[in-house]
Amino acid sequence: SEMKAKVAGGTSGVASGLAEYELNLQVALKLQTELEKRGYEVKMCRTTNDVNISNAERAQMAANQGADILVRIHANGSDNTSVAGALTMAPSNSNPYLGKSVISASQTLSRKIVDCFCVATGAKNQGVMQADTMSGINWSSIPVSIVEMGYMTNRTEDLNMASTSYQTKMVQGIANGIDAYYGA
Repeated sequence: SEMKAKVAGGTSGVASGLAEYELNLQVALKLQTELEKRGYEVKMCRTTNDVNISNAERAQMAANQGADILVRIHANGSDNTSVAGALTMAPSNSNPYLGKSVISASQTLSRKIVDCFCVATGAKNQGVMQADTMSGINWSSIPVSIVEMGYMTNRTEDLNMASTSYQTKMVQGIANGIDAYYGA
């Protein structure tokens, strides 16, 4: 029932100056390459920064393309610049929009991804946040996880996430979490 902006740019790096939407795409494209190397078929919601797709449309697009899971790549921000760490978001058990099997699978996917991500990167594990107000979750008919890779408002994390070597670690962590979800 809540109206949201169709496309939002997100936060930006306090030290790197990198826009969140640019960081997200950089990591997503690297993740696509890594997952394809591991034998996955990957469908992207976007491969360019010039898009006009809402979060609800992205969730529907993933299901319509026959995807088994939807992994959304994001970076976090906070008014407190000392806050650092990674987390994932999944629906709660009382989410009114999703069936129990999608909720359970989303929580499992999210747990596997955040745990593997933090092992690969050394980031503080902030766990799985349960969120029932995210259109990217509520419109999904398949298991979904929103990955918040770190805080662009924290100088150290921002500079880490902007670096190619750390992006490689993040990608390995997310891909390892997907492998763990599938029991690979």
